[in-house]
Amino acid sequence: MTDPATAEALIAAAKRLRDRAAGMSFAPPVAYVYNPLEYAWAPHELYLRRYGRGRKRVIFVGMNPGPFGMAQTGVPFGEIAAVRDWLGIEAAVGHPPREHPKRPVRGFDCHRGEVSGRRLWGFFHSQYGTPEAFFARYFVINYCPLVFMEAGGGNRTPDKLPAAERDPLFAACDDHVREVAGILRPEWMLAIGGFARKRLDAALRGSGIHIGQLPHPSPANPAANRDWEGPVREILARHGLL
Repeated sequence: MTDPATAEALIAAAKRLRDRAAGMSFAPPVAYVYNPLEYAWAPHELYLRRYGRGRKRVIFVGMNPGPFGMAQTGVPFGEIAAVRDWLGIEAAVGHPPREHPKRPVRGFDCHRGEVSGRRLWGFFHSQYGTPEAFFARYFVINYCPLVFMEAGGGNRTPDKLPAAERDPLFAACDDHVREVAGILRPEWMLAIGGFARKRLDAALRGSGIHIGQLPHPSPANPAANRDWEGPVREILARHGLL
């Protein structure tokens, strides 16, 4: 199915999440917040419009943008080469209002790689060949749209936020997950990592959607550095999702 109405609905949902997140504030130790749904909206919209058409059997859900992935390209797990060369997406990227000097946004001119994105999209490339074959049944989103950085440039994950900041953010993200699920009507939503699994369990309780978990491809996960694709392939095969 290539129904363009689903892509338009995803775009509208992403705008709502973008605007809700933009109105939130975060205190130290968070010193910088990037919202790529604002400054990298052009490639993100292109991603949704091109690949968000029609019902999807499985939605893969990551945690939040990486500083050299979606923070640069506006695409989930958006390692530059994968987005530009395999997905065929390249568009103008602006800048967040405040940039950490160690984490500048250079868009598609960024020369830093993102291992997680390279592993994830590389696996899909090896399994399905073309993005059209992959996106005919699958889709990829992030749970949270924001990047959080401490004063020294270190990444701060959403689960580390205090409750007063975390609760309204998670409420907006939960709403978005439910909205995406309602638009794409998946059989499965597969969390990439433990954080995303917890959030899917909370957001989709009682929905009837099957929820599973894949290991995170980050180099911070020692097991992923030994063999990430093997366990992923086994999990997908076990559920009949390859």
